[in-house]
Parts: sequence; C-alpha cells; structure tokens
Amino acid sequence: MAEADWQAAGDRIDALIAASAAGGVAARERAEELVRLVVDLYGAGLDRMLQLLHEQGQLTDEALDALAGDDLVASLLLVHGLHPYSVETRIAEALEGYDVELLGVDDDGTVRLSGAKSCGTADVREHIEAVAPEVTDIVFEPATTIPVSSLFTRVGHAPVGP
Repeated sequence: MAEADWQAAGDRIDALIAASAAGGVAARERAEELVRLVVDLYGAGLDRMLQLLHEQGQLTDEALDALAGDDLVASLLLVHGLHPYSVETRIAEALEGYDVELLGVDDDGTVRLSGAKSCGTADVREHIEAVAPEVTDIVFEPATTIPVSSLFTRVGHAPVGP
C-alpha cells in the first residue's frame, strides 16, 4: 500500500466514525468500540511479532532502524507504544540540522528546546510532532548568555602586592 493510500485509509476511518453519529450515540459508540478492538488486536499482533523476532535473534539494531525509519511501520509502532526508540531519541534525531538543542521532555509531554528561534519554529514543531505525537507542548526556553563584561573580570583573582 502506497503512503498516500494508507493516509487516505486513516482519513476514511475518521470520516466513517463521524458519519456513524448520524445513527445516534449508540451507533457511534459501537463504531468506536469496533475500531478500538481492531486496533488492539493488531497492536497485540505487532507486539508478538517483535517478541518472536527478538527470541529468534532477528531483531537486530539494523532491523530496528529499518522499522523505525519506515513512516507507516513507525506510526503503527507509535500508536501501540512499541516504537523501539525513546521520545527523546526520536526528537533529537528530528532536530539534526537545526540550530536547536533538546533540553528535555517533561513528564506531562512538554518538550523544552533552546536555540535560535530563527531556525523556523513551525518547521521544528512539524518535525517533532511527526516523530513524537505524544508530545503535548513545545516550548523554546530563552538562551542563556554570558555578558561580555564578565569576560573582562577575573573572579577569585588575588590582589597583587604586599
């Protein structure tokens, strides 16, 4: 299935669930439950596949990189909490090439960044959201700078003379 096809399939699922509301609250709830059960079943299948590959010694670093590098597979692994790389690792890789430093990810899902805002915050946000949909907020912290005047002072310098 081509990328455009699986993205269209996701959009169609959303449209069908929304349309099920025309049948009333019960119809929508049944449609949502059906989707949830199918997603859970496929998630369990993906988890078991990864376990079997690991047990057979086939889940190598190269295999994990290939799985994580494929947009469709990575998105499925993310949905099911099976992505092989931490949120910090995924974000750090997404920030490569930007003049931005990852300061951390809070327990509530807030990403803290430091760096030049001129790097295009919308582009940075888009890259982070693509690799870490669990992120709840992205905050640019002010850069810590050293005043120029401090370069000319000598802290702890002993006085000269008797």
